[in-house]
Amino acid sequence: MRRPPCPLRTSRWTDGGGVAEPDPVPEQTPHLPAPPWFMRPAARAWRCAPAPAEARAFHTALPDYSPTPLTRLPDLAAELGVGRIFAKDESCRLGLPAFKVLGASWAIHRALAERAASGAAPGPVTLVTATDGNHGRAVARMAHRLGQHAHVFVPRGVHPQAVAAIAAEQAKVTEVPGPYDEAVRRAAEEAVGPHALLIQDTAWPGYERIPGWIVEGYSTLCAETDEQLSAAGVAAGPGLVVVPVGVGSLAQAVVTHYRSRPAGRAPALLSVEPESAACVLASLTRGAPVTVGTGDTTMAGLNCGTPSSIAWPRLHHGLDAAVAVSDADTARAAIRLAALGFPAGPCGAATLAGLRAMLTGPGAAARRSALGLDATSVIVLLSTEGPTANPHAPTVPGAL
Repeated sequence: MRRPPCPLRTSRWTDGGGVAEPDPVPEQTPHLPAPPWFMRPAARAWRCAPAPAEARAFHTALPDYSPTPLTRLPDLAAELGVGRIFAKDESCRLGLPAFKVLGASWAIHRALAERAASGAAPGPVTLVTATDGNHGRAVARMAHRLGQHAHVFVPRGVHPQAVAAIAAEQAKVTEVPGPYDEAVRRAAEEAVGPHALLIQDTAWPGYERIPGWIVEGYSTLCAETDEQLSAAGVAAGPGLVVVPVGVGSLAQAVVTHYRSRPAGRAPALLSVEPESAACVLASLTRGAPVTVGTGDTTMAGLNCGTPSSIAWPRLHHGLDAAVAVSDADTARAAIRLAALGFPAGPCGAATLAGLRAMLTGPGAAARRSALGLDATSVIVLLSTEGPTANPHAPTVPGAL
């Protein structure tokens, strides 16, 4: 297993003209501000192979499985001038307040089965990972349930309550005084040895198998959404799906799901990141994967500086648009969602913040047109965490 990308100094990239050929290795970027949004409508014509179906069957067989709600938000649709807006509520997924357990549970199941089949010595192993909060707690929960150990590396900026929640799952927690990429590097070093397994939700050259299983696990969320939309009378599917992005693994699952359909209308796909950690936006603008410096953000689960190596090709070809939002934007969105009775943490509310950024303000008419949206369009927001997952209280005057 090769080492993960090393964290780089604070850096950003902006378009200086032309588009470079894709580079499989993230490059350091000049210290310039990233553009606030990117758009490429031709992505709707791109197609890829579908995700395997086994993960969904695995999840539905779990004793505490049930589909998470898809909630219609008519007030938001009226405010933004579209037909219908639905939000996927991941505030309680398999007993945890975020979607991440879908990927962690499937990847750990596959990794432990493969280890047993290889003839490895029986007995518990230590599942090692780095996390901005939700993934690490999911790994710790599954390790405890399966009689394994867990060691979770946490970068700076994760809320103390989120760190405490990981420790409460009986995991060893190591706090790293650096960014997410540094925590990933530390976890990878710790996982070397016969009695440890790295269960990381980002990939780099030489470490892609387990992150690929994690992405497969997220496909359950997409399949549920299709079924719930159909039950709500939206058999043709959504016109736009909005997904929050850290390293891009969930977005990879979403692109794979919607770009693997052989026929029918393809929705637009919009990614949303913090302004302080917009690595996918910078990479899309550059046309190649880049590493950006990260700063403090309430969107802790999205505070990542390098796209996953296996996510990047799908995002590069399959995303229609990307936008970066501020903590204040996300706080306003979380407060608005709470007023509508919908529970969302900062990462979950980022999707509404990103949608607002694209559909309002100067140039909104052109962005709506490029996304293929009109007054009848159906939009799905993927709200990936509840407020208890990342308990930053949104307090912005006049936030509604």
